[in-house]
Amino acid sequence: MTAQNEEAAPRVGSEPSFPDDPSLPEGGPLLPPSIQSQVDNPSRRALLVMAKQPIPGRAKTRLVPPLTGDSAASLYHCFLEDILATVRAAAHHEAFMPVIAYTPAAAFDFFRRLAPDFWLIPQEGSAPRSPSARPRQESPAHRPERLGDRLQFVLSTVLGCGLRQVAAINSDSPTLPAELLNSAFRRLDDPQVDAVFGPCADGGYYFIGVKEPPGRLVTGVQMSTPTVLRDTLAIAAEENIRVDLLPEWYDVDSAAELERLSAELASHPERAPATSRFLTAQWTSTSSSQP
Repeated sequence: MTAQNEEAAPRVGSEPSFPDDPSLPEGGPLLPPSIQSQVDNPSRRALLVMAKQPIPGRAKTRLVPPLTGDSAASLYHCFLEDILATVRAAAHHEAFMPVIAYTPAAAFDFFRRLAPDFWLIPQEGSAPRSPSARPRQESPAHRPERLGDRLQFVLSTVLGCGLRQVAAINSDSPTLPAELLNSAFRRLDDPQVDAVFGPCADGGYYFIGVKEPPGRLVTGVQMSTPTVLRDTLAIAAEENIRVDLLPEWYDVDSAAELERLSAELASHPERAPATSRFLTAQWTSTSSSQP
């Protein structure tokens, strides 16, 4: 992250549950879906989507220009729709709890409406006590602010609920194939593998999967640099953490990457339908406004 089929019968069942039914404290930080999930979780896994509320001026700002602040936020909303659909599809083949790790903490209601079938956890470490309650206030010393600290918080918290594998993906790769997510969990099943990463073309990673709290793998690295993955793998080697790598994918944080996404979706709009529709309308509107 920089600031991504073995056929099996779909598993349909009741809401995912934690092993040994450990109780979750009221108010979270991990809150269950508001509607019944369609996926059982016998494997005790979770996949977190690292997401932010698509607010103009705060979402995908590196795409302004060529986009405006409003259109960049709208595009990111489409990214979220497509990524969440991919996660749902993957969960029916390699069962796991779908979770949104969201920011800011005040965005709880937005993400509850967007994905009522997902568990929710705030990246900043505070959560509402109930769907209508205001988020708890925490001292700045206990509120993770850096991306690495937020990854450490959400991954460790969910692992602490009794799960054996927890992973996180970015929300900047709308065409990420579900099969890569399925493959990642199969690799984590290997007892000779401690962590799995999905390399990004820009030097970061779109996926991190762990069996233990990641610690320095995320907190000891300067994020949003071209050497994020290289630095992470160096720490893994120092600490004898056995890593497996997924195939490379790309995230969309620059105008050049946006062009790459547009070219991919021109040929394969089914890979990210919401994003494809938006980009088609955006480019059509832009072209028609030219003299």
